[in-house]
Amino acid sequence: MSNTSLRRQGRYGVDAPNWLLAFGAGVVAPLAAVAAGGPRRLLRIPPVLAVAGGLFLHASVRGKFLVWEEQLDALDLQGDERVLDLGCGRGAVLTAVARRVPKGRVTGVDIWRSVDQSGNDERTAADNAELERVADQVDLVTADMRRLPLADDRFDVVVSSMAIHNITSARGREEAVREAYRVLRPGGRLLIADIFHARRYVEILRAAGAVDTTCTDAGPRMWWSGPWVPTLLVSATKPADRTADSDSDSDADNDDRDGTQES
Repeated sequence: MSNTSLRRQGRYGVDAPNWLLAFGAGVVAPLAAVAAGGPRRLLRIPPVLAVAGGLFLHASVRGKFLVWEEQLDALDLQGDERVLDLGCGRGAVLTAVARRVPKGRVTGVDIWRSVDQSGNDERTAADNAELERVADQVDLVTADMRRLPLADDRFDVVVSSMAIHNITSARGREEAVREAYRVLRPGGRLLIADIFHARRYVEILRAAGAVDTTCTDAGPRMWWSGPWVPTLLVSATKPADRTADSDSDSDADNDDRDGTQES
């Protein structure tokens, strides 16, 4: 595994900060109630919520970085790819990809909502790209991932981390997955890390024509409070365009026939 995750220079905040506040309140409130004369059985609650909150925080500030380092290394990037990060937030995955494509370009798309990630805004993402020394390789676009202002077949790789589930409607999530596939070039690879709906993404991608589709559990490092909220990793490949190959084969067959006739 790459050690770049241990040398991060950017400031990436925490995911879903309101949930961390809720865990904290869930720990403090029973303690305060008991201190005020409430039943001691309430003391069973804080340890449970403290563990859940700790797992959530670990997934946000360390676990996801370790998982993504492994996943990006497994892509075996050549260094000149064009990559799209959907829902890039403050740029945790964006900058990790950019370090691996020194001759390529990485585009980050987001609508910059702080409810999804603390301090989530375009300026912070740009600052983190500067801190990671990849700013000259990064483009940031403010856009809804359901309606990307990007051309078809443009990117060699499309990634998305903990973003698509924030779209509340099933139809909206399907639109986002289809958009991710649309802008992927033939032969390109797609990798999504998400919760709750990931298996449905596989169905959508297969219906769109994707091949080599997989859905695997990222494991305890990306448990968002416990095994009941795991992160699933969805991967897929857009089939290579066979048109050019077919034309080449047809030309070769014609040449062979012409050669036979001349002889």
